[in-house]
Amino acid sequence: MATLVSADWVSERIGKDGFTIVDPRRPMRYLAGHLRGAINVPMYKLFGADGWLMESAALAEFFGVSGLSSASIPVLYDSPEGQNAAMLAWTLEYLGMPEVSIMREFYETWKSSGREVLYRPVTAKPAKFEERLNPASRIGIEEAKRADGVRFVDFRSVEEFSGARVMGEDQAGHIPGAINVVWRDLGGGSEAILKDRAELTALLRARGIERGAQVVAYCRSGPRAALGYLALKEAGYDVRLYDGSWAEWSRAGLPAEK
Repeated sequence: MATLVSADWVSERIGKDGFTIVDPRRPMRYLAGHLRGAINVPMYKLFGADGWLMESAALAEFFGVSGLSSASIPVLYDSPEGQNAAMLAWTLEYLGMPEVSIMREFYETWKSSGREVLYRPVTAKPAKFEERLNPASRIGIEEAKRADGVRFVDFRSVEEFSGARVMGEDQAGHIPGAINVVWRDLGGGSEAILKDRAELTALLRARGIERGAQVVAYCRSGPRAALGYLALKEAGYDVRLYDGSWAEWSRAGLPAEK
């Protein structure tokens, strides 16, 4: 499970055994400045050429080549809006990583506070990454179709949810019965990846999402829903991620609601 940690917590663990600092942003952002010792594991590389999340064996191989070891706790950080870290953290959790830490503050806050920033890329040493799938964190389309008593939460924009805006080959609308929580509303402004726990709980309850029933987070293709997954976990909900999301659901010709 991913845990949000402070910049001070991260600073104390840089260079320590048992921790791997991970920058999930694109390489150009990484080269424009990163934390000392951080390896670059770009989130977008989790997806294949077809736009879907790679198979678990391919993901495990990618993580190992990137320098992530099952024996070392990944410590992630990000820039606004936090989707890179959230999606990478969820994927690591799905592959069985028992502990993942995410810095609550954004990289830009780290830098503006005068903390150390480096620019030379770190050459990652290949490591052994073992996949131990955690199916409780994920839901696929077949199970989603049969889901009974599950609360779907759509983390896309209001326009996408209502059908006023349609992306690519998608249908207009949303999964029947879903509740819309715009992913941007989860953030803690320009400095933090999420609001604090009390604020998140109040926001989710205001949308009619109560604890008890299982929640399924989705968006269009996964990253925004991963931030929603992180927020729901932080607020104490039983949640799974539907990474196929609306793109898969709508292209399968399943029912849509506007």
